[in-house]
Amino acid sequence: MAPDNDKSGLSAANLDYDLSTPIDADAAGLRQKLPAYGDAHFSLFMRKLFIKAMGYSEDALSRPIVGIVNTYSSFNPCHANVPQLIEAVKRGVQLSGGLAIDFPTISLHESFAAPTSMFLRNLMSMDTEEMIRAQPVDSVVLIGGCDKTTPAQLMGGISANKPIIHLVTGPMMPGSFQGGRVGACTDCRSNWAKFRAGAMDIEDISALNEELAPTAGTCGVMGTASTMACLLVALGMMPIHAATPAAVSSARLRIAESTGSYAVQLAKTRLAPQTILTRDSFLNAITVLQAIGGSTNAVVHLMAIANRHPAVAGTITPATVDEIGRTTPLLVDLKPSGDNYMTDFHAAGGMPALLHELRPLLRLGALTVTGRTLGEELAAVPARRFGLALASGATVIRPLTDPLYPTSALVVFQRGNLAPGGAAVMKASASKDRRLLKHRGRAVVFDGPADLARRIDDAALDVDADSVLVLRGVGPVGNPGMPEAGLIPIPRKLAAQGVVDMLRISDGRMSGTAAGTIVLHVSPEGADPGSVLGVIRDGDVIVCDVEERLLSVEVDEAELRTRIEQRRRELERAGEAHWVTRQRERGYRGLYMREVNQAEHGADFLFLTAAGPGRAAGGGQGGQGPSELTASHY
Repeated sequence: MAPDNDKSGLSAANLDYDLSTPIDADAAGLRQKLPAYGDAHFSLFMRKLFIKAMGYSEDALSRPIVGIVNTYSSFNPCHANVPQLIEAVKRGVQLSGGLAIDFPTISLHESFAAPTSMFLRNLMSMDTEEMIRAQPVDSVVLIGGCDKTTPAQLMGGISANKPIIHLVTGPMMPGSFQGGRVGACTDCRSNWAKFRAGAMDIEDISALNEELAPTAGTCGVMGTASTMACLLVALGMMPIHAATPAAVSSARLRIAESTGSYAVQLAKTRLAPQTILTRDSFLNAITVLQAIGGSTNAVVHLMAIANRHPAVAGTITPATVDEIGRTTPLLVDLKPSGDNYMTDFHAAGGMPALLHELRPLLRLGALTVTGRTLGEELAAVPARRFGLALASGATVIRPLTDPLYPTSALVVFQRGNLAPGGAAVMKASASKDRRLLKHRGRAVVFDGPADLARRIDDAALDVDADSVLVLRGVGPVGNPGMPEAGLIPIPRKLAAQGVVDMLRISDGRMSGTAAGTIVLHVSPEGADPGSVLGVIRDGDVIVCDVEERLLSVEVDEAELRTRIEQRRRELERAGEAHWVTRQRERGYRGLYMREVNQAEHGADFLFLTAAGPGRAAGGGQGGQGPSELTASHY
């Protein structure tokens, strides 16, 4: 029988089968993103019959659909609480009249991804983007925590541009060792340095291993995971209370429940990330980054995130980070720049308390995921100044008038032949020897992690405490994946003499939990045939002046040009340099090496940026072609 044009007696469910009514291309719920069978009504019919195999009723299927990204993995202790968070989010969704459906994406953990989780960040962003695009969801809760997860999710979410809201897994609790508190991973690195120097025995380092990560959750200091959680709040992509509660706390579950409720609201308002995020949002995030003494990794991630946004791409650069840093003090006393842990930050009032203190420096008109501005969100939360100090007397959130560090916790080098890309960054506030912030010394050069491992502890290594340790070949293409190798260990013979810090320079990254006087993200990277970093030799004199933002090797231009040309010829003869062989690499590794851009653009894939394939953010070329061996960067 032909369909009846009189629809007055049809139920809402039966309307789905009314062939006379076209299915709106901008439909919500199950009607959106239908498989391409050539018959939209049949596609909807098939979708409904299969989802009913999961036991859903017509009533449930008529509600706004909230997707929940499930990044649980037994290899990922940072995400061990994800199953509990999913249940709490579902509760919030369903209490607010929505239907919650979780779906998986890949899961990244820093210690369980070779060669580095950064190598897989862009893959996770693609997975997130395509799953959001492909599936019939009206809004999405992005659950993540470990370092590269949240930036990957936001990158993919911006590109998909459907309503999203973030939920972080939360920081772990600190452990206890020999009467003091310890936590991953600043204490991992400082104690490992003691062990290398012979100041800690095998029994102690083994016992410490049991206490550094005593609960589920992300690293309990101001590493990359905690930094990105704080920046999600500052960007407006997560409610202001949601960054600091511990992973194992009931507060974390309540936040998950409220996140589900916000997600239903987003499903109805269709407030998408490209609408929420503006340049002001990123300026707020950078202000918070400087005020918390956040991870240097956040600079790379913020560049990648900004350059996914068509209206923001090219307007936020590493120079923006430096400019804001000059007027923003470090207020949060957490390791590695200070002494405390994320649980202390939460007890002192967390992000609401910090944002109240930063009010004079923030763009309060920036929109947030709640639909209200940042200023409106803060107006609804009392400024609890009494919470800034703990019972122990520690002041975790300092006032603007009495900062932990005056300005520029993170600096970006803008001058000198080693900083032409404008990406080289240092967390100056985490320097262990402030004399090194203005330093001149002889280079000791290592060509990649294997060379570093082979020679760093050689008793015959020509190195002293004033030397400058240089590691190259660990950039986006050179490794590939830009590993966290920038924390070059102090040579054992110097560590045994009590040397705890040296000036170190690399084209790689370092953990946000690490400390020291370390220049990272040098661009162009050493693998680039036109890179000055690639032709530094042992004994060359390097000058670093943080105040002047100067990073340079004292070799005249003519000599540098000669070295670069000589290296170019050698690479052409060898024909096996990364810059050449990446054209022949298969699989994801080949895709990564051919498409990844440099640190100043976020180490993202060129074809994923808002500008599109073959071009960098702001419309400029993303770099040399895959087989070009020119000295164009110098």
